[in-house]
Amino acid sequence: MHPVILLAVFIGGMTGAASRFWINLAFLETGYPFGTIIENISGSLLLGALTAWTLLKPLPAWLKAGLGAGFCGSFTTMATLASDTVLTAGLSETAPIIYLAVSIFGGLAAAALGFFGTYYATKRKEETA
Repeated sequence: MHPVILLAVFIGGMTGAASRFWINLAFLETGYPFGTIIENISGSLLLGALTAWTLLKPLPAWLKAGLGAGFCGSFTTMATLASDTVLTAGLSETAPIIYLAVSIFGGLAAAALGFFGTYYATKRKEETA
């Protein structure tokens, strides 16, 4: 693998992880994992948009890897989703179910919105140009 791609993934990962940390800190006092929901849904939206963009307007490999695997990969997190699901069980019987439903279906909807929104907006812009 080319060193520039590795550096882009490293920088993207560092930026995504730091962003996730600050968002989690902002919502820590609520006692509910709103930060993780925000991160996973917005990260899904961004990755969906990035995927559509690269289908229509190819990006350099280093940029695609840095934004996709680096930033989105470290910004969104399965490990936190799993541990927050367990932690919300202490709030109520339905809290883990609601949390998982919002996280999974919200993430899927956001990824689809990001992908199709970017895809059609880019296609429309190309057709009018």
